[in-house]
Amino acid sequence: MATATKPAPRLRRVLSIVAAVFIGSVVGSGIFSVGYSELPSYLSSDPKTCTNCHVMQEYYDAWDKGPHHAVATCDDCHLPHDNIIDRYKVQLSDGILHTYRFTTQTYPTTIVIRPSSLDVVNGACLSCHGDMTEMIRYTVSVTGDPVTCTHCHSDIGHST
Repeated sequence: MATATKPAPRLRRVLSIVAAVFIGSVVGSGIFSVGYSELPSYLSSDPKTCTNCHVMQEYYDAWDKGPHHAVATCDDCHLPHDNIIDRYKVQLSDGILHTYRFTTQTYPTTIVIRPSSLDVVNGACLSCHGDMTEMIRYTVSVTGDPVTCTHCHSDIGHST
């Protein structure tokens, strides 16, 4: 009887090398992407982080010269205040959208606030200015006209 040679050790070695190369490529690409995208900076609330994307420099400069510079950061106005889960959901969804638009170079030259972001911004306005605007909001709610803070104050956070 002839003994058959086992191809398994050779195949196992080839598959191990292929798996190591694949895993190394994925891990290496991930590490490079984290560094290149400056991902760790997004874990802070430093407004300068927003300028990682070149289209935001104008908005950062306007905020830096604006009336809220000394009392509010980007996160204070653009992330929900109600609970940490909502805060991270908005931060994650905005981050994914911004990453996609930046990577595909489809960022608009003039940024227009999305309806979901408008709700967050108005909520942030009211968290600081709610008492001061209570009578205005009551009067408007009686008339039935929808109103947002940014209806009258569209450039307050980024005005010069």
